[in-house]
Amino acid sequence: MEGEPVEDAVEDLSSGEENLDDEDNSQVSSEPQKRPEEVKKKIAETFFYTYEDVYSGPYATDDTEIPTDLLIFKHSFGYDCTRPVNLMIMDRDTVGYIAGNQVILQNLRTKYQKHVRSSHGGGIGFITAHPNKDYFAVGEKGKKPNIVIYTYPSVRPYRILKGGTEVAYVFGDFNRTGTLLASVGSSPDYMLTIWDWKQEETLLRSKAFAQDVYKVMFSAENEEHLTTGGSGHIRFWKMALTLTGLKLQGALGRFGKTAVSDIIGFVELPDGKVVSGTEWGNLLLWEGGLIKVELCQVGHKPCHEGPVSQLVFDEGDLYSVGKDGVIRMWNFEVVDTADPVDDTGLVEMEPMNELWLGKNVSLNFITKIHDHEQPFWFAQDTSGAIWKLDLTFSNMTHDPERVCTFHSGAIEAVSVSPFTYLMATTALDRSVRIYDFGSNSQVGVMKFKQGGTALTWAPAVVNPEGGLIAVGFEDGVVRIIEVYDPKRLPGHAGRANEIAEINLKQVFKPHAAAVTALAYKPKGDVFATGSKDKTVFFFAIEDEYKPIGFICVPGPVQALQWSPPSHDKSTLLILCENGFAVQVPAPLRGKHDAATTYHIKNLPTQYFHFYSIKSKLKLGEEIARREKEKQEKEKARLEWIKQQKELGLEVQETNEEEPEEEPLPPIYIPEEPSPILCGFYAAPGKFWLSLGGYDSGFLYHCEFSHDNKEDPEKRKDEPFEVIPMENTDNNPIHQISFCSHSPLMFCGMQDGSLRAYPLAYPLGEKGLSVGALKDYWYLNVHDNDNGQIRGICCSHDDRCLITCGGDGNIFTFDLWSEEELPKEPKVTIPPPRRGLEKEKATEDIKDPDAYTIEEYKQKKEHERKMKEAEEKKNKKREELSALRQDFVYLLQKNQELPMHMQLHREEFEMDRRIFEELDRQTLQRIQLVQKQLAWEHEKQFIGLQKLQTQFRDSLEFTLTVHAIQTNHQISTYSLLTVSEKYGQDKKHEDSKWAVHKEKWTALKEAEQAEEEIHRETSPVHRGSVVFENEAERLKTPEVRKPTTRYIESRRQKIRSLVEKYDALKAKIMKRRAEWHELYKSKPRDNYENSKDAEEIKAARENIGCYRLKSATNYTLTENERISTEKKMMQLAILEDLINTLVINFDAELRLLRHKKLKMDVQMKSADLRCITCCEELLVLKKLEVHEDLLEEQICTLINEQEDTHSKLKSYLAQLEDRKCEIVMLEERKKALYASFEASLGENNEFADFLTDILKKEVEYMEKEVGRGAGEENENEEEDDGKPDLKTDEENCGSKSIVFDDSVCPEGCSEDLFLNTIQLRQQRIGIEKALEEEKKVAGDLKKEYNALVKKAKEIETSLDTTNRELEAFQWEKLHRLNELDVVVPLRLHQVQCLVDGEMPRDFSQTLVFTNQSLQYLQKRIVDLRNEKIMQREIHKKAKEQHKQLLQEKKEMEMEIQRLEERCNNLMMEKFGRLVDFEAVQVHSVNIPMEQMKVRIMEKEYEHFVELKEWEERIVVLQHQLTKLTRENTSKLHQLNRFCHEKHQLETELESLTTAQGGEFEGTLSADLKETARLESRLMHMTSEVALLREEISQGGVDEM
Repeated sequence: MEGEPVEDAVEDLSSGEENLDDEDNSQVSSEPQKRPEEVKKKIAETFFYTYEDVYSGPYATDDTEIPTDLLIFKHSFGYDCTRPVNLMIMDRDTVGYIAGNQVILQNLRTKYQKHVRSSHGGGIGFITAHPNKDYFAVGEKGKKPNIVIYTYPSVRPYRILKGGTEVAYVFGDFNRTGTLLASVGSSPDYMLTIWDWKQEETLLRSKAFAQDVYKVMFSAENEEHLTTGGSGHIRFWKMALTLTGLKLQGALGRFGKTAVSDIIGFVELPDGKVVSGTEWGNLLLWEGGLIKVELCQVGHKPCHEGPVSQLVFDEGDLYSVGKDGVIRMWNFEVVDTADPVDDTGLVEMEPMNELWLGKNVSLNFITKIHDHEQPFWFAQDTSGAIWKLDLTFSNMTHDPERVCTFHSGAIEAVSVSPFTYLMATTALDRSVRIYDFGSNSQVGVMKFKQGGTALTWAPAVVNPEGGLIAVGFEDGVVRIIEVYDPKRLPGHAGRANEIAEINLKQVFKPHAAAVTALAYKPKGDVFATGSKDKTVFFFAIEDEYKPIGFICVPGPVQALQWSPPSHDKSTLLILCENGFAVQVPAPLRGKHDAATTYHIKNLPTQYFHFYSIKSKLKLGEEIARREKEKQEKEKARLEWIKQQKELGLEVQETNEEEPEEEPLPPIYIPEEPSPILCGFYAAPGKFWLSLGGYDSGFLYHCEFSHDNKEDPEKRKDEPFEVIPMENTDNNPIHQISFCSHSPLMFCGMQDGSLRAYPLAYPLGEKGLSVGALKDYWYLNVHDNDNGQIRGICCSHDDRCLITCGGDGNIFTFDLWSEEELPKEPKVTIPPPRRGLEKEKATEDIKDPDAYTIEEYKQKKEHERKMKEAEEKKNKKREELSALRQDFVYLLQKNQELPMHMQLHREEFEMDRRIFEELDRQTLQRIQLVQKQLAWEHEKQFIGLQKLQTQFRDSLEFTLTVHAIQTNHQISTYSLLTVSEKYGQDKKHEDSKWAVHKEKWTALKEAEQAEEEIHRETSPVHRGSVVFENEAERLKTPEVRKPTTRYIESRRQKIRSLVEKYDALKAKIMKRRAEWHELYKSKPRDNYENSKDAEEIKAARENIGCYRLKSATNYTLTENERISTEKKMMQLAILEDLINTLVINFDAELRLLRHKKLKMDVQMKSADLRCITCCEELLVLKKLEVHEDLLEEQICTLINEQEDTHSKLKSYLAQLEDRKCEIVMLEERKKALYASFEASLGENNEFADFLTDILKKEVEYMEKEVGRGAGEENENEEEDDGKPDLKTDEENCGSKSIVFDDSVCPEGCSEDLFLNTIQLRQQRIGIEKALEEEKKVAGDLKKEYNALVKKAKEIETSLDTTNRELEAFQWEKLHRLNELDVVVPLRLHQVQCLVDGEMPRDFSQTLVFTNQSLQYLQKRIVDLRNEKIMQREIHKKAKEQHKQLLQEKKEMEMEIQRLEERCNNLMMEKFGRLVDFEAVQVHSVNIPMEQMKVRIMEKEYEHFVELKEWEERIVVLQHQLTKLTRENTSKLHQLNRFCHEKHQLETELESLTTAQGGEFEGTLSADLKETARLESRLMHMTSEVALLREEISQGGVDEM
């Protein structure tokens, strides 16, 4: 907690550490530059710190009477299992874990705990064990935290590492040999530090990344390699030895096409590759800073269902630990040699073995330990457990064992038994646990379907046995459970192993949201529950809890508190989260009508709506501070005036204008009201509140007003008294508890700390006063970041204090007391209720959406009303039925009467107007309904018309043909009618076709006629005619452009045709003449051939009679006579014929029907495919816009990337040009200095003076040098380390030493002086140009860096957009795959039979082709054989591995034996151990010999230089002697002048006083001049001494 003193025995590092940048390849020097005299002493191996000086103890204010040992830590019942790594194994029975501000070392067998507190009190960031388990490191949190190294098992502070980070350590890891420790810090520095921890020295350090870093790990094989992983990154580090020392170099891993993931688990393989996990469960293989492959299971199934939390490489096996509760072992060789097979980069592989711990198990971390030479692993389960695992995966493998169980997550509530040392806790992990904090053990646990949110132990007045607990849950259910000793049940004495059992006594659901508060009335007759649904429910406590009713409050309920028994009236204080406080009296059962609802509406209610006054308080403090400052200033002014008057000085009163004061800050009221965190009664109608948010920092004393008519939302109630609480502005009080036996108030803070305030009197006797809470006792208990204290309570005898927090920890403390109490408190488990063993188990509410008590009441009331209404309807129906029966009976009686006595039907109508009115009402109702449904009717009618138009009117007429003898039938297809446009086009085409047909027919007829006429013409002639006709028929209407040659060829062709036609015509004429001669030989018309006449006669005789049967002369032949038999035969023949025709017709119809069925199948399949294509088209159209947008973004980004790259190239070219210019200017500058040195020559006595002139900084003048002598003095600056050459005009006695740089001194060459001045101007010009070039280069560099950053952003955006496009393509494919595709199958194709029958559900089946199915079956056989073969190989490999391990052990033993023998031989021969490799190296050390030669050369050079310096020293000493002599002569001359002046003064004593006064000024001037000369002499003497010292020191250094 900031601002509070904490006892600390360690010093913070100075804040002068340099900030390190975050680059891809960071290099940080290994050690700071040290002077030779600053060699640090080594820390002895036997040095230890004392634990009392290191740990952070409690703090108490100076004036408090509370002892510092008020609370003594006793036991921790919780476990912060949600931390990423919170498990440390020291030996086979001892585990260590972080619990708030302590490290707990617990023995798993005895459950004994040893705790180690943090040194700062700011919390603990990590713990890690040394490889040999002799030490463990504790990395802390807080301002400038430390890492403390403890020994084990003595747990003594051994080393303290300081200055590794600013705020908190996140993770630490020892290297394999344990000589180095790597740590990484949290925000804001994320510093990675390599420690030589035994010497408490920092070897290397660098900023790990710019975001959260989760882990750092050394390589197991190469200790110079490290890996860090964290939020969206992984980084690979190595310690490299360079020319400037040891450097830490980091290379950032590039994800490339793979999605960026948080890296939690990773491990470096022996060959330098790194395997890491991902958020989606796959493994990444890194090589050279890039992803080589992404590993998954077969079928692209992830390696784990969720993030991979850890990877371990142990004895040649690679283990992956997942949040899904599975540990898988992978083949290292397959992982190490994996190569990508396609563009996806995915490589499929199967785990060698796997272990699944359970459904609700989520693993964070595992670590290995050997138990009796058998390796075992301990695992951290975020569900609240520590597991012991055997990962040997053999026939002798032990089952997983859960060695410890805890709550998972924040503890929501805690309460203690009113009689004994039992406490109950609950959390959102759906469990209630009972602990015996006397013997420090868990006695019972009960699981539920929902998480617990509130808990309280029933007081003794409710349950005298002390075993009843009320628990509220997040679904609004309240469960009453009871704890009892099962050994006291009749017939259950054999349960010796069970300490306590928990029984569900009663369950009810009063609320629709989470229950937040439970409270028993002090008298024990009323039980109240509060919830987030803004209701408070009251129950009467009898054998069972009976509901009284509920009230509504203005906000979610935060806390409930009944008034203490000292108050006159029993009232309930209800605190709401949104700043409301409500007070109601206790309702009594029976006084409120609960027949229809449990809502109590007439209960007297008082409201208090908190209105912020913190701003007013701050304003008052500011006004008081300013007034106090004014009073102090006025008091100081009056005191000064008094002192001046005492000294006799006159003080002039001046009215000084007071400075204008700053305006006072305005009154601030937060928009959202500050939440109420806790509160308690002070007096009837008065209470204290602790608030969070803006109004934290005070305890507010409030009072309910008697005006309750105002709307609660509009109220603005201010507290009438406040108590400021020290250092609570950002650390509000969340829980307040009072000790009943001693006047103490315990406060639980937001940062997990615990405070104790002494009270003058118990709370019930006198209230709190403003000055009562100034002194307090303070201790950091829970985690400072997430360990907000959720509950504080004292045991029944105030001997123990229990706290629970948001970090999942439950702590018990022994409370200091003056009375001597027994050391071992005895715990008594409450006995069971009488008859408990005979009771049936209470039925629990398992449905989270079950009705609440009020909802069930409203449902019952609704059902009752509906039942009453139905009963009333039935009664009316029965009355109407009876009247109807009576009327029917009357009608029957009327029918039985004679006709003249019967009444007409109209006479039974009492009043016709009644029926008319009924008809009119019915008609009105019909019209009303028609009017109401008119729009719907019209809508449905139009829809029907549209459907008919779309589906029925668009179809052609369907014709159905039925078989004659069977039921077979066939109909035509319901085809769409031809559209009007298509009909017109078809008609037009038909008419054109008819015209063409007519032309074709005429052409054929003409051709036939020509053939008949010219039958005997030559084939060539007929072919030419046909060709011409064909050419004429096939002539196209296209317009062609004839050429001259074409026309001539046509004319020639026509002439040949005419010639052929003339020849043909001559031939025809000849043929006609031959026919004419033939006709002349024709016989006459009456010529008869005798043979023909005979044949005609025979025909007439045999042709038969053709007379009609109706004719009178018709005669029947014998064959033509008709009889019955002939007619029957005719009928039989006809029937056979008809039957044959029918059979043929039916057969043809069946054949046609069969063909139609085949066609139906084909058409149905085509329709289904068409539907699927249409659905795919609709999906693609919907997704087309987004796809086009992504592609457009990619094109835009690519263009921007190309533009940026072109600009980068141009900037690089410009930078190279500027660098060349800078190099040229530097070369010019060097050449200038070289020319200057050449112009000086050797042993120039004005060399220093001219060098100073050359280096002097003046304004750059482009004109003549002599002009700016005065301006040069204005801008003159000193060169580095040179003495000041500027002198006053008064120093006229030393002109031979100091010269004026604007005038050439005597003895110096005027040309050399002017050349120097000119060279100075050139130097200044060069430096100015060099500065401008560097400035331009710097600007270009900035622009280049900005463009590089922009290019990276564009590249990131492009990668993101490409990934979005790929994801979108996958989503598009996924949506297309989601569409249903119908595949028609025949029965013989269905092979997934269930018990020999067709399955009812085909949703889980697959459709394969025969070829694919056969391939899969063959593949199954192959895989089985391959699996058998791989098992054999694995078995052989295991045996070989064991054999190699055995051989390795034997070789190690042999090596050890040989080393011992070698050592013995060396001791016998040399008397000591000798390193032969070192001897061999030192025997012929070529680099050493070379270095010796170089040393000799350097010594000779130094000897020559030393001789030159000695000669220069002699010359300077002669000059010094000469100057000293001159100075001595001047002093003698001064002495002589003084004597003469003294004589003159003596002679002038006789003169008058006025004349003497004229010489006073001259005397004083002489005295001042003398003093100045003496001081100048002393100064020169000191300079000479310093010069001699430097010369002598330079000579020593050269030697």
